[in-house]
Amino acid sequence: MSKNDMSSISSDRKQRSPKPKKISKIKRFFKWLESRFATPEFIGGMYTALTLFFFMAATNTLAGWLYVISGVSLALLIVGAVMPKRLLAEMVVVRSQIDPVSVGDDLWVDLTIQNTGRTEKRLLEVRDILPENLSNILQQDMVIELIAPLQEYHWTYEAKTAKRGVFLFRSTEIATSSPLGLFRSRRACPSGQKAIVYPTVLPLDLCPLVDQLGSETSPRQYSDEHNYSNATEGLTKTLRPYRWGDPTRLIHWRTSAKFGELRVRELEVTIGGQEVAIALDNSVGWEPEAFEEAVVTAASLYFYAQKSKLSVRLWTHDTGIVQSDRAVLETLAAVNISEKPADILKDLPDLPVVWLSHRNDSIAYLPFGSRWVLWQSSGQSSKVSVPNQRSLGLTIETILDTEDLSYKSLRSQLQEYLTL
Repeated sequence: MSKNDMSSISSDRKQRSPKPKKISKIKRFFKWLESRFATPEFIGGMYTALTLFFFMAATNTLAGWLYVISGVSLALLIVGAVMPKRLLAEMVVVRSQIDPVSVGDDLWVDLTIQNTGRTEKRLLEVRDILPENLSNILQQDMVIELIAPLQEYHWTYEAKTAKRGVFLFRSTEIATSSPLGLFRSRRACPSGQKAIVYPTVLPLDLCPLVDQLGSETSPRQYSDEHNYSNATEGLTKTLRPYRWGDPTRLIHWRTSAKFGELRVRELEVTIGGQEVAIALDNSVGWEPEAFEEAVVTAASLYFYAQKSKLSVRLWTHDTGIVQSDRAVLETLAAVNISEKPADILKDLPDLPVVWLSHRNDSIAYLPFGSRWVLWQSSGQSSKVSVPNQRSLGLTIETILDTEDLSYKSLRSQLQEYLTL
């Protein structure tokens, strides 16, 4: 194909490109007209054309019966255009509170469509617009044949969530062309409600990153029944009567002789690093997929630390320290990558943290006894230098698989042993 042919084809494409814009503008105009007033249905357009025909014929022939036909037709057109908007003005939509779910679960939405007028409403098309990025579907539609006066209709549907976050349902659209079916009108009924989608929490069987917390300062001791039964020294919390099965090495002989019965020492169960914060770095520079993995990691480590009987909290630059389970999940659902650069290291709490970040240079300034998880792409070096501080952590290699909500690779990497 010659260059002239190529240039002619490109020029033809340039000339044809504005056509879709004209179509989209027309559609936007009719959509605006439908929401503001009414747009004619196909039969309404045909009837309008027929009314104009009869009126023009009447002006030419001066026939009275043609004036009557055109006048009656015009009255029907006016009624058909005005009534849908008036009928929709008597409709109210109430959305029930939406229970929080985790990513990948079904979100149940419950709507109540109320007819507050004294006339029945027929053939209503209800369209609920879902928030962006909440689900793979953009809207839910249904048709209601009849709602009696002062009655209501309950509609419940489910949508499979595709992304964590805090989403806001704003309104529900109701459209109708009754009573005559000539014109169609649409109204957006306010039905605001907040939906919270929690991040995935990985079921970790073990996590050396958390298990070895505080080993530099006060090593964990007597953290389970096996260690407690083998312990012979430590802080004595209290003395209690001997029970069958208690180890004899824990019997306090002097107190037992004084009271005339065996008394057993109950040792204080101490865990090194009793207070720890899961610190999420949401500064500028994250890859979106890596940041989602970091949020999942924060939620998983928080609940694993709780299971390990640590006093664990969550820290982000926007919210500070957060502790309760619900508050932690809501914070992780709402957290996003910051749009403005900020020095968030100066606001870190003064206690051991598990630092989740993408910045290599931030690890050297963590509190003593902290751990880190660093996200790097496959092209970056997996070795992380930590000057002037002994610190342990993991380097996570991000795998770009947004459809894998189980995060199998991330889970296996979190269960690996630490490297110095």
